[in-house]
Amino acid sequence: MFATFVHAFKTPDLRGKLLFTLGIIVVYRLGTHVPVPGVDYHAVQQCLDQTSGSQGLFGLVNLFSGGALLQITIFALGILPYITASIILQLLTVVIPRLEALKKEGQAGAAKITQYTRYLTVGLAVLQSTGLVSTARSGALFSNCTAASDIVPDQALFTTVTMIVTMTAGTCVVMWLGELITDRGIGNGMSLLMFVSIAATTPSALWAIKKQGSLAGGWIEFGGVVLVALAVVGLVVFVEQAQRRIPVQYAKRMIGRRSYGGTSTYIPLKVNQAGVIPVIFASSLLYLPALIVQFSHGDAGWQVWITQNLTKSDHPVYLTVYSLLIVFFAFFYVAITFDPDEIADNMKQYGGFIPGIRAGRPTAEYLRYVLNRITWPGALYLGLIALIPTIALAATGASQNFPFGGTSILIIVGVGLETVKQIESQLQQRHYEGFLR
Repeated sequence: MFATFVHAFKTPDLRGKLLFTLGIIVVYRLGTHVPVPGVDYHAVQQCLDQTSGSQGLFGLVNLFSGGALLQITIFALGILPYITASIILQLLTVVIPRLEALKKEGQAGAAKITQYTRYLTVGLAVLQSTGLVSTARSGALFSNCTAASDIVPDQALFTTVTMIVTMTAGTCVVMWLGELITDRGIGNGMSLLMFVSIAATTPSALWAIKKQGSLAGGWIEFGGVVLVALAVVGLVVFVEQAQRRIPVQYAKRMIGRRSYGGTSTYIPLKVNQAGVIPVIFASSLLYLPALIVQFSHGDAGWQVWITQNLTKSDHPVYLTVYSLLIVFFAFFYVAITFDPDEIADNMKQYGGFIPGIRAGRPTAEYLRYVLNRITWPGALYLGLIALIPTIALAATGASQNFPFGGTSILIIVGVGLETVKQIESQLQQRHYEGFLR
């Protein structure tokens, strides 16, 4: 393993990509500590100390921003606006014929969709930064802090606009840094920045559990959480690598004097075909009722019910709704991203067929049948991974102050595996042994 790292840094072009990626990550982490103009830095730190890192409704955004949200820095929104824009464009591709046509145009169409994603990212960043500034000014960002109302001492219009423009520009810079990593570095830039944001909050969160623990100075709780995390990581690696390979045979064709086809390949269907998207969808959807209650300022029956049941991550109602939403979005996302009819038509066009299955409609029905069968364990696996850390942390009494959950584990492991595979492929081109054996 260590020899492989040495070989990676001995290769000039690969070393340049790795160092460039590390440099961009350093710039990104520095930006997460630069406060927005108009924010009282000392009041923010006082609130963070009083609330012991409690994140409440803003935990998801704070997780993806590497803790920058609650510190109200220039990168407070992190990469989340771009992720949201990408998901929205991907969903609209199925609905809007124009976007579907662009998707089929190849590289030119993909570039156009990427441009639309950037525009939508800017719009979402303006909306989210406006909401964050409004929340900070009202003192609702830290509900249990005496200095929450002093975070933005100057509430003039110019100061508010400056804060919104600064955070929107910060989101654009983060998006640009991610694209630089994708073009000139190693791995997918947006995924790596999200990986770094989550990994940056993990050590402090683990240490918070140790300090809150009561058994043997907190070391027993700390060790228990680490063991659960390692077990979950092992399960995630096992399932993320699992796939159902459907064999495909291509008939031999004569074109001129040359023969084409006659080869065997397979269609890899992953058990977790939807990735981490269902977990993000479910988390985001569950935040909406709580946000509505927070800004409605009422005490109606439905508001009290939402406050009691859907604002605590360890409540049975919350866990039940969360798991059901994950299963639903897993099937929904797979249905809109994997089209068995299109794959069957492409196979028929190029003379491919599944042994024992007729080409055309029977092939599409077979693919749909197999996909539904393997999506069930994938959806249940996502629900299990999302709930295990929450239940384990609730048992330690640290669930409200610890942002390390199923979403973070899935993202860290998934991005880590993809990045290692990219490094391994470049090493194998130079006849070096890779990371994965």
